Amino acid sequence: MIARFLLLATVASASIIASSAHAEDAAQPATDTAAQPTSPRGEVIIVTARRRAETAQQVPLAISVIRGDSIEATGNFNVVKLQQLAPTLQVYTTNPRNTSVNIRGLGVPFGLTSDGFEQGVGIYVDDVYNSRVAAATFDFLDVSQVEVLRGPQGTLYGKNTTAGAINITTNQPTFDFEGRAELSVGNLNYRQAKAAISGPLSDTVAARLAVAATSRRGTLYNLTSQRWINEQDNLGLRGQLLFQPNDDLNITLSGDYSRQDPECCGTTFVRVGRTQRPLARQYDAIIAAINAANPGRNYAVPSRNPYDRLTDLDSSLNADNKIGGVSARVKWDIGPGTLTSVTAWRFWDWKPENDRDFTGLSVVSRSQNPSQQDQYSQEFRYNYDGEKIDFVAGLFGFKQRIDTQGTEQQGLDATRFSLSPSVDPANPYNRPEVLAGLTASNRQYLKSSSAALFGQLSWHVNDALTIQPGARLNYDKKSGFYQRVVTNGQGQVISCTPTPPPGSDLAAQCGVYQPQVSAPSDSAWNFTYDLNVNYKIAPDILAYATYAKSFKTLGINQNGLPLNADNSVNIDAGTVKPESVHHYEIGLKTQFWDRRATFNITAFRTEIQNFQATVNGGQFGTVRGYLANAEKVRSQGIEADFKVVTSDRFTAYANAAYTDAKYKAFTNAPCPPELSGGPSQPAGTTPDYSQPGVPGAPSPRQCDISGQDLPGVSKWAFSYGAEYNIPVTLLAKKGQVYLGVDGNYRSRWNSNASPSRYTEVKGYALTNFRAGFRGEGFDVFGWVRNAFDVDYIENLQVAPGNTGLIAGQVGDPRTWGGTIKFSF
Repeated sequence: MIARFLLLATVASASIIASSAHAEDAAQPATDTAAQPTSPRGEVIIVTARRRAETAQQVPLAISVIRGDSIEATGNFNVVKLQQLAPTLQVYTTNPRNTSVNIRGLGVPFGLTSDGFEQGVGIYVDDVYNSRVAAATFDFLDVSQVEVLRGPQGTLYGKNTTAGAINITTNQPTFDFEGRAELSVGNLNYRQAKAAISGPLSDTVAARLAVAATSRRGTLYNLTSQRWINEQDNLGLRGQLLFQPNDDLNITLSGDYSRQDPECCGTTFVRVGRTQRPLARQYDAIIAAINAANPGRNYAVPSRNPYDRLTDLDSSLNADNKIGGVSARVKWDIGPGTLTSVTAWRFWDWKPENDRDFTGLSVVSRSQNPSQQDQYSQEFRYNYDGEKIDFVAGLFGFKQRIDTQGTEQQGLDATRFSLSPSVDPANPYNRPEVLAGLTASNRQYLKSSSAALFGQLSWHVNDALTIQPGARLNYDKKSGFYQRVVTNGQGQVISCTPTPPPGSDLAAQCGVYQPQVSAPSDSAWNFTYDLNVNYKIAPDILAYATYAKSFKTLGINQNGLPLNADNSVNIDAGTVKPESVHHYEIGLKTQFWDRRATFNITAFRTEIQNFQATVNGGQFGTVRGYLANAEKVRSQGIEADFKVVTSDRFTAYANAAYTDAKYKAFTNAPCPPELSGGPSQPAGTTPDYSQPGVPGAPSPRQCDISGQDLPGVSKWAFSYGAEYNIPVTLLAKKGQVYLGVDGNYRSRWNSNASPSRYTEVKGYALTNFRAGFRGEGFDVFGWVRNAFDVDYIENLQVAPGNTGLIAGQVGDPRTWGGTIKFSF
């Protein structure tokens, strides 16, 4: 670890030559900003990470601060794109609902999203908690800055988060009239427009209105529908009213609405891997058998090279996504402190359509699970600032309900794709009508509520030493309901109890969809705490150490339950234990060269017992993914952030992260595809892993994946940027001609909960350039992203049924365009 620490420090220090999105990693405590010397560009970064305004380099936390102008300049216009500027942030998405936002490899189980568990990374917009990560896929709307807080955040934030928080601050109403407009166009029919206007309505009331719209042609061509899919189609609106009757009181009313309606989110063929299924029941043999049974059809995927960007998905695709809400924030200065109240209601309306077999065959002809969510939250917080003592104390309440109505239906090719072959003409395998039209209709709801008392105290022992203890008392209650009704092609309701005779039509149907009813419910109290000790070694050198005992509350499985070996429902999988988190961190924050250069470095270790993991048992239609507890997980690593402003002409930054995230103990995990699909090994014997990918070999009942890497985590990640400008006068306008570059690198990672040789995603590096002319009130520039047209994969998925099919989503190709911005 010491060697890695030194290596990373060397890499970060040497990276001045990189690019400039101004992705300033910082974290700092309260001081008089007027006394802060400024850099040649006069930058003093103010953050609200600790629920008070303070300068960044003195907060004893690891924080990435990304300014709004940096977000716009680099084209990172949502949380999904933001990871290109913040290396320890990992965001993976197959659609807005199935989006994973992790920090340091932790936060949310990688894979299919379930409503029954909490997010480990909280997303806050103007102090309002957004419970669903679908918000991560929307465009940033009139954003001032984004703070990415790394590590547990439970004693300062309303909703407890075990991995970190993304704190988004929007531009607020002003009593000076101002406005801005921005228009971007590019290849792939890219169009983006943004506008905001703010000003006084009276001496005590100000208003702000912002709008943003983005559209772009898709990057994957569907030969079946003969159109490009995975497009962008976003619209966002935000309005704010500020009432400030005096200097001690201000009330802000906010409302926002965002909509997405793209034809999305399809996959393309990536590869086929051998499993332990009989060879005749693996992907290539299944396709050959289907073609043999349908003379003249001769089905084949459009291309076996994913970077040809071709697919032939035959089911309807849609990702209709609406999110919005209203909030009231009251800030009242009372004596030496400030009382803040944040009241909010938010909604989420999700209407998806997917192709779940990932092919142009009619295996799963319909797959859709529309959801409607309402959430209510109330937070009271009091901030006190004294000479020796500062503290934050708060109360938080949260209530949520999610309703989901699901439909999944089998198509004409389902019998030959899903059933074992037979020469008997009467066998279900030879009669498409046995599975064609078989429909699972799901109805589910989740009720979730939580309440918390939290606080943190800062004791300034002397001018250099500060001790910060914090504590949280939390109560959570969850109750859910899930019902699946199965009907055959004639619309008749089927029952799988008692177990139907093998080889019968009913047995074939129950092997694909089995009726289920479950109503999991649980509640839990948790008490957690943390302690931070920080010491100012010199005026511009801060050292700190943190220990946090945190938790992620209990979970319930809301997407249906897995089956036991006898095809019965595993009721025991209905609830999932809370995570228990121990977090250790040390850091050093420095500024030098008259504060023109900033270098911060952090080392951390997080241990989690009863880690909530999303697993996949490989069953085709019963359940795609469900929650289970891994006995122990550990994430440790080092992060380094460097920025230099040599003059008004040149600025550069480089951020680096090494993350070693592993299952320390997960002894009963589902097996990866290469160890699945064969006859089960005898119960009670030591699992044999010696024949991966051998057709017909016995498959372990569970796999011990202890010591293997967590999914979705790159060991190494870097981001960098630089910008150089020259003052000029152009067309009688004084300004600067500038050239900027920014980029990021991520090493390989695995996209299956049980790491598989078939789902390893190769590392990649992306580079972006921009050049333009800016002056007072305007900025005109051209840009190219993924300038070297690097081929890379964003996500890989294992197709259900253990056929060996691996599908994926490819990253954006080279894109280019121009942007013009005006402000007044």
